[in-house]
Order: sequence, then C-alpha cells, then structure tokens
Amino acid sequence: MNAMKKMLLIPTSALLLAAAVGSAQADSLPMDRIDDVLTHASEYGFSHYEEISIKSRGRAEVEGWLDDEWYADIEFSLDNGETLQEKRERLITGAWGMSEDDIRQALEVAAQEGMVEFEDLDIDKNGIIDIEGRDESGRELEISVRQGSSEVTQIDRD
Repeated sequence: MNAMKKMLLIPTSALLLAAAVGSAQADSLPMDRIDDVLTHASEYGFSHYEEISIKSRGRAEVEGWLDDEWYADIEFSLDNGETLQEKRERLITGAWGMSEDDIRQALEVAAQEGMVEFEDLDIDKNGIIDIEGRDESGRELEISVRQGSSEVTQIDRD
C-alpha cells in the first residue's frame, strides 16, 4: 500500500469508527412521549421504577418492581409495547423506586431547565433522580432532582 492510500485510510477509518460509536449510543425521546413508555410499562405490571432508558431502534428498557418480591428488567418496542427481552428475579429487598408521579415531576423540572428530549432516567437509594437528555440545540444536559420535590440538586450542561 502506497503512502497516499495510507494517508486516506486513517481519516476514513476514524470517521467510520466515530459513526459506529455514535450510532451505538442511546437514542432519545421527546419529553411528551413519557406517557407511551409508562403506559407500556404499567401494562406489563410495573409499580416502582428504578431506571428507564431509551434504546436504539425505537426501544425502551425499564427496570423496577412488579410487586414487593419481583424485580424485572424488560426491553420493549415503543411502537406497540411488544416485549423484546425480559428478565425477572425474586428479591427480598422489597419494592422501592420512582412512582409514575415522581417520573412526571422530575421530567417537568428537567423541561423547565431546558431539556426537550430524555435518554435515561434513574433513581439512587438516597432518592436522587438523575435525568439525562438534550436541550433544544442538541447539547447534552444532566439534571439531578430530589424525589418528591422540585429541588434541583445538580445541573451539568455539556
């Protein structure tokens, strides 16, 4: 391979790698489509939510509790609610996490801070809800909110 071909191959390879990495990242969903996610998750049986992630190809992953004993991690189609992957396990820790009202309240606070699309929403054991998404210009935005309140504990704008 001559020097000119090598010079062209390196930038082309880097561009293809960047495109592949970009397409592997999570997709986002407009804030007003949370009802679609929650409807499908509720129909599945979720009562408490630990994490909601928007995946590529029109998929969402929901982790949380079906009742006080059963924890589930499912991936479903956003279009029709079809379950695409499913994992359940019986745990003795008991149900905890976000309610639908907690999720809506956290997303409302995120919207007030400029978020128009969300990618991931999760809660930790201390009751801090983290919302990752994008603002109107496509910039990444991460907002932390205390569960049950409109108190923003942290904002990161990238």
